[in-house]
Amino acid sequence: MGGQTLDFGTTGALRNSNLLMYDRQTESWWQEVGGQGVIGHYTGQRLEQLYLSIVSWGEFKAAFPDGKALSRPDSGRPYGQNPYAGYDRPGNDPFLYDGAEDPRLPAMERVAAVEMGGDAWAVSFSTLAVEGAVAASVGGADVVVFWTAGTASALDAGSTARGRDVGTAGIFRPQAPDGTALTFSADSDGQISDEQTGSRWNVLGQATSGPLAGTALEPVPGRIGQFWFSWASYRPDTVIYSGE
Repeated sequence: MGGQTLDFGTTGALRNSNLLMYDRQTESWWQEVGGQGVIGHYTGQRLEQLYLSIVSWGEFKAAFPDGKALSRPDSGRPYGQNPYAGYDRPGNDPFLYDGAEDPRLPAMERVAAVEMGGDAWAVSFSTLAVEGAVAASVGGADVVVFWTAGTASALDAGSTARGRDVGTAGIFRPQAPDGTALTFSADSDGQISDEQTGSRWNVLGQATSGPLAGTALEPVPGRIGQFWFSWASYRPDTVIYSGE
C-alpha cells in the first residue's frame, strides 16, 4: 500500500460479523471483505484483491501435484477442528450478526460474488449445483462461474473432515489463451466443457482434456463461498443470477 509492505494480525473485533484485521506498521484497521481500511492512517484505502478459491485437498493435489502446503505439525494447534459446529446449517441465524438481512436468498446460502466496473453480481451455490456453469456480464466484462461437488464445509461438524459436502466454485474470464470467446455447459455428471472445442475443464479453470488440454482460463478475483448475509451487508446493490 503506497509502496509500503504491510503485515497483519486480527483485532478480535467484527463488523457485520466480518473479521477486522490491523496492520502492524500503522495499526490501521481493515475489513476482510473488500480489503478496505476503516479506521486509522489507511481509512478509505483498499488492498489489491488476489484470486482465492477454497477447494478440497483432493482437487488441489490433482491440479497441482507439486504444489506447496503450509504445515505446522509441531505447533500444538488443533488444525482441522471446528469450534463453531453447526454454524452454517440451513435455517440458522448468522452468528454474532444483528444487521439487516436481505431476503432474496437465505442468510447462510453460499454465493460466488464479483465486483467489476462498479457493479456487484452474485450466484448462489444452490443454483450453481443445478446448472454447473453460469455465464454473466458484470460491469461490462464477461465472466463464467464453474461449480463442482466434493468440498467439505469447514463449519458444519466438529472436524472439517466430517463436514457435509457443500461444493465449491471458480470464477474466470471465458476466453481461450488465444482470446477466442468460449461458452460453457455442464452435463448430467457435472463435467464442464466448452462448446467451441469440446475440451473439459475443472473447477480451477484448467482444461483437462480435448484440444485445449494443458491451458487455463484467467481467474477473476471475487468471493467464493461467502455467506449471503455477509456479502449483502457489504454490497446491498448486488444483482443476483436467478437461473436459466
